[in-house]
Amino acid sequence: MSDTSLETGAAKPARKRRSDGERSRNAILREAAQLATIDGLNGLSISRLADAVGMSKSGLFAHFGSKQELQLATIEAASAIFSEQVLEPALLAPTGMQRLRLLADRYLSYIEAANFPGGCFFASIAAEMDTHPGPVRDVAVGFMADWLALLAQTVEQAQAEGDLDPEVEPAQLAFEIEAHLLLSNALFAISAEAAPIERARKALDRRFGEVATVSA
Repeated sequence: MSDTSLETGAAKPARKRRSDGERSRNAILREAAQLATIDGLNGLSISRLADAVGMSKSGLFAHFGSKQELQLATIEAASAIFSEQVLEPALLAPTGMQRLRLLADRYLSYIEAANFPGGCFFASIAAEMDTHPGPVRDVAVGFMADWLALLAQTVEQAQAEGDLDPEVEPAQLAFEIEAHLLLSNALFAISAEAAPIERARKALDRRFGEVATVSA
C-alpha cells in the first residue's frame, strides 16, 4: 500500500518552536482556524484577524503577505492539529482493523473536544471552498480526498490481514464511515450535545462488527 499524504504528514516529527516570532505565528493561526469555521476562509482577512488577536494589520503582514498566504497557512495549522489528535494515535495501532476503528473513534473525539467552534475544520472549509477554484480549494479538497483514501487503504490492510471481509469494497466502506462522521460533526456543531457523537460510535461499532471476520 502506498502512503497517502495524510500518513506521510503524520510520520513527520513536529517542528520545534524556536522563537517568539514562531510562537506568535502559531497563536495567530490557531485563532485564524477558529474564525474560519465561523466566518469561512473567504471571510478570513488580515483586518478581521488583526482585530481578533489584538494586533495591527502591519504586524500581521510581517507573518502573512497576502490573504491567500494566510488561508494556506491556516489550513496547514489545522492539519497539524488533526494529525496530532486523530492520525498519530490511530496509526500506531498494530493491525489494520484496529487502525480503522481508531481513525473513526479519534475523529469523533476530535469533534467532541470542540477544537473549532464550527466543528471539524476540514468539513467546514471543504463545503465552503468546493465551488471556489484555486490553490486554497485544491489544498482543502485534497485533504478530504486524502482522508477518504486513508480510510479505504486501511480497509485494504485489514482485508490483507484477514480481519475484514474480503468482499467489502474499500471505497464503499470508507464512504459509509465518513458519512457517519460528517453527520455527527454537523449535529454536534449545531447542538453542542454528546448524543450525535454517541450515535455515530454505536452505528460504526455495529458496521465494523458486520464486516469483521474476527472479534476486535
